[in-house]
This record gives sequence, structure tokens and C-alpha cells, in this order.
Amino acid sequence: MSFDVEKIRADFPALSLTVHGKPLVFLDSAASAQKPLCVLDALYRQYQTEYANVHRGMYELSEKATLNFEQARKKVQNFIHAASDKEIVFTRGATDSINLVAYTWGAANLTADDEIILSQAEHHSNIVSWQILQQRIGFKIKVVPVDDNGDFVFEEYLKLLSDKTKLVAVAHVSNVLGTVFPVKDIVEAAHKAGAVVLLDGCQAATHLLLNMQDLDCDFYAFSGHKLYGPTGIGVLYGKKALLENMPPFEGGGDMIKTVSFEKSVWAEPPARFEAGTPPIMQAIGLGHAIDYVRNIGMENIDAYEHDLCLYLQEQVASVGGTRILGTSAHKTAVVSFVTDFAHPQDIAMVLDQEGVAVRTGHHCAQPLHERFGVSVSVRASLGLYNTKEDIEKFIAALHKAKRFFS
Repeated sequence: MSFDVEKIRADFPALSLTVHGKPLVFLDSAASAQKPLCVLDALYRQYQTEYANVHRGMYELSEKATLNFEQARKKVQNFIHAASDKEIVFTRGATDSINLVAYTWGAANLTADDEIILSQAEHHSNIVSWQILQQRIGFKIKVVPVDDNGDFVFEEYLKLLSDKTKLVAVAHVSNVLGTVFPVKDIVEAAHKAGAVVLLDGCQAATHLLLNMQDLDCDFYAFSGHKLYGPTGIGVLYGKKALLENMPPFEGGGDMIKTVSFEKSVWAEPPARFEAGTPPIMQAIGLGHAIDYVRNIGMENIDAYEHDLCLYLQEQVASVGGTRILGTSAHKTAVVSFVTDFAHPQDIAMVLDQEGVAVRTGHHCAQPLHERFGVSVSVRASLGLYNTKEDIEKFIAALHKAKRFFS
């Protein structure tokens, strides 16, 4: 399929909205992406004619729902090129996926003598989850810095790796800088040191072609709502051998083989990690979102967004008084910046009056903002439906904010 952005935009009802009398310019897809009609229609149809609980009924509706749910798992497997659909665990979101690894693999394998490595660019979910576990166990957390361009300082990473390193948990793409980290090299070096690797793929899954077998990471987490799917659904990819040796995260229905008051026997993965009624509709919606982006082609999306991101960065830099956080050559879909003429929240208020939606704040990455000497920033982030015209309207609104506050 050729990349026809106007045809793509027609698939997203929200893009036809007006805000304060102005056409909506949506530049906040890094927080959560808009949904195409195929996802919305599939959810409505599923609720209307094919809804039932899964893995529990012998009647037709339940069997249909189960089939659709498990087909969604298969779609995720194919999307990320995992070896088996048994390596795909449905969760409530990427934060849930990271916590699952922390409180199953981490709790079972980390000791007070161990070390784990994070990067300076991590989302809070990939920091706080480990700090909570650290309070219980006592292991050390080491941090790889990023340089002034926002690149992962690989030489420092190699210095931190040792025989004490048991886990490396880093972002694939920074949600603030847009930097694409050298994750394949990160994984290879970690494995040579005997460490397990968890990648936070929230900002990568929407923009990049993923191949778990090529990356060779041990765990990979991402959310559905950033990938044009529903909220309330996330994915944890885990290598089969690791999942099979991990204890459950939560107890409840469907994650057991047998239960007695003396002993319970756990189900095999992925059911072991999906206690209770799962996010059925959300998983099915994610499956349709994956169909949508795969029909367009992830390579096509990556190429289009790469050029658009370069244009966005150039245009922001052309506005006097702005400073972009992270100017790596390896970057996708996100441009965060500060100005010398207004606070980010004040800028956002003016942009909103012009119909432009961006995010302001620390973007759940306070340590990274501190590294660049600021507490908050303005973040403009792209989806496959954005255009140069969107960027031009955004820049015009930014100039208006500058005139207003200067």
C-alpha cells in the first residue's frame, strides 16, 4: 500500500473536530494516539454481536470471542516477529508489563548483591517499579547517562556492566527526546555480561518495524493506546524459557491448572500471567489496530514520519528563543523544547486556543529533564496522520504565543 496521508486522515474521525473554532491539529500521539474507524467499528461490532467471556464457555458466542481474542494474540506475535504466541502476554498496559517483570522475574532472581542498569532517559514506570522492588531486596541501580544530543552514552554503559549486573532495563525510544537507542548493541553487550534485558517499547512500536528474534531481548513491553488501539491493553513479550520459569504476578481465575486448599498448580504461559477476565475487547481492538498499520506498512510509516520529524525539528528551531531537548541523528516522531519567552504551560494554553494539541510537563521523565537543566518542556509528537500543514499551523501558533508573551 502506498502512503496516502489524506486517505489515512479520513480514517480518523477525531481529526475532523474543531477546537475553539479552529480545526484540530493533534500533536500528542506520544501520549495516546487517535483511533481509526476500523478499530472503532470492530469494537462496536464485537460488543454488539460477538461479546462473551473467553476461555470459559462451550456456547457459540464464547467460542467466537475466544477465537477473536486469541487471534489478536497471534497478530501481536506476527507484528513483533516473536517465535511463538505463547510468548505474548496481554496486560493492562506497558506499566503493568514492566511491573509484571519486576515482581515475577525480578523478585525471584535479584538479590541484595546484584545490580541493575537503567538509562537516564527512562519513563518513570521503568524507574519507580524497580525502586519499589529495590526497597524490598536491596540491589543497586546504576544509570547510563545521555549526552547533550540525547544519545545513549554506550562507553559509559560498558563501564557499568559487570558480573553483578543481572538486568538491563532501558527504553527503545525516549518519550521526551525521540532518540532511538542502539538497543541491539545494548542487548548484545548485556548478554555477554550474563544479564537479562527488558526493553520499554512504548514509543517504538508505533513507529518502527520490530523483530524480537533479531533484537534478541528477553522482555519487550508496549501499550496498545499509543499504537492506535484502545486503552487498557498492553503487551509483554517474554522469551518462552524465561516465562516458563517465572511465578505468577497475580492470582485468580484462568491462571491455574488445578486448585485445592493444600496446593495450586499454575497454568502454562501466557495464561499464568493473565489472572481473571482479561481485557477482551481491548485486545481485539489492538489486533485491528495492528492490521491497520501493517496494511500501510511499518517501513512506509517509519520513512514518512522520519522526514516529517526532521521538518518539525527544523521549524521549531527556526523560532527564536527555543531550545530543543535532544537533537540526535537517530530520532523519531518527538520534538520537545523550552523557550526563553514563556513557561511551557502558558505556551500550551495559547496553542490550544489555536486548535493545537501538545503536551506540556515533565512527561513522566523528571530525571531526564533535570539532566537538561529544566523541569518541564513542550512536547510535539507525531502520528502517521500528521502533515506538514499541521506543523505549519503549530509553528504559526507558536509564533503567536511568542508575540503575546514578549
